[in-house]
Amino acid sequence: MIGWLKRVLGDRIPEGFTGTLAGEEHVLSSAPATGGPVVATSLGLWVPEQAGFRRMAWHAISKVTWSESVLTVVESEEIEQAGNAVVIVDRRPVRYRLPRHGTLPKVVRDRVDGSIRSRYYKELPGGGAWFVQRKVPGQDGVLLQARPDPGTDRHVVVDIAREAAERLARELG
Repeated sequence: MIGWLKRVLGDRIPEGFTGTLAGEEHVLSSAPATGGPVVATSLGLWVPEQAGFRRMAWHAISKVTWSESVLTVVESEEIEQAGNAVVIVDRRPVRYRLPRHGTLPKVVRDRVDGSIRSRYYKELPGGGAWFVQRKVPGQDGVLLQARPDPGTDRHVVVDIAREAAERLARELG
């Protein structure tokens, strides 16, 4: 039904966007940028790259800032499975100049913040780690992400994340 409505009524797909939206995915906002439009959808943020467009799921965006017509996005990368949790590290920030930004920065901020269900920082030897429960777009339940600070023993973080995910599963199950 939604696919049919999308074809009949159209979607707000911006000119120059060549990504392929999933069946239930819809455009929320977009803005022109160098290399092509930046597009916020129900499932994530589509960004232009040399080979076309790539979608960053909302739960995979660690941080987003907006300043002086520049949207800065920090995407996380899963580096280790810890039971039903994942250990992540932040990639390098990527910046998109958006001279005519419209509602895009607000939509992106709302979606990233809205994916966070809870967060907790734990001090550990050598630093600490953030433990964040995130809603994964298009899925039920939450994902526990653990982001260790540089210098923190990753094995300790993996053990804590695994134990926390097991406890959460027992409490919710």
